[in-house]
Amino acid sequence: MIRSMTGFARIERQYAFGRLSWEMRSVNHRYLDFGLRLPEEFRPLEADIRECLGQYLSRGKIEASLRFFAAAGSAGSGLELNLPLAHELLKVHGDMAGLAGAEQQPDIAQMLKWPGLIEEKRPDPAPLQAAAMDLLVEAAQELQAGRAREGEQMANAIRERLKGVAELTENVRAWLPEIRAGLKQRLLDRIADLPLPTDPGRIEQEVAFLIQKIDVDEELDRLDAHVEEVYRVLELTEPVGRRLDFLMQEFNRESNTLSSKSVDQRTTQAAVDLKVLIEQMREQVQNVE
Repeated sequence: MIRSMTGFARIERQYAFGRLSWEMRSVNHRYLDFGLRLPEEFRPLEADIRECLGQYLSRGKIEASLRFFAAAGSAGSGLELNLPLAHELLKVHGDMAGLAGAEQQPDIAQMLKWPGLIEEKRPDPAPLQAAAMDLLVEAAQELQAGRAREGEQMANAIRERLKGVAELTENVRAWLPEIRAGLKQRLLDRIADLPLPTDPGRIEQEVAFLIQKIDVDEELDRLDAHVEEVYRVLELTEPVGRRLDFLMQEFNRESNTLSSKSVDQRTTQAAVDLKVLIEQMREQVQNVE
């Protein structure tokens, strides 16, 4: 089963503290590349998010966005007085007043400007972050499932082209005896028109040489082997995009050789049709994970 590198997933859930929403898009890419958009309180999760997504995806450019909408009335950030520091400041104020020999009430407004006297107390981010990671797993699974569904459609398209390749190679193999016989006869007819006598042994050597030059049995056998290999690879569970891409290159190599050796209109047309099918498969393979 192959998977596509393009897909989309969106999942959201309401919690007591608010609503979390993950949205993911993936497109073709040579390697696995992430683009993350996270609210500030979720930034510490970036490494964990990359690791989590890497368990489900192996190739593609992934754009993942997390949105958080706090529930109305939920505990947010608050301000807290640093009591030890406040006591220390009041003691210092009293000491200074005693040294000056004058009673003076502390200036609260000025004291509030003292660095660290007022601290911002944020809510515990652990529940938020844990919920975001749990929801991320569901979103990644949904994205993977979508890529698998599209991959199955791609696999069916590739299988259809493989049938065409197999039919073309079968046809060419069936035409070869007739092509060889026709080539031999054409050569003998041309030699018969020559004014000078020719050595029959030499004629047979030349015929054998020409037939050997147009021999494509090995190319046809390799094409059949590549067809079988692609069928096998399509059933694997691991990512196979790079392997299929290599096989498409091998298909191209054999079709080019078949075309260059052709001395018959039928095999020339078969080579052209073969290249069309291979290119159609290659376009599908470019999107395989």
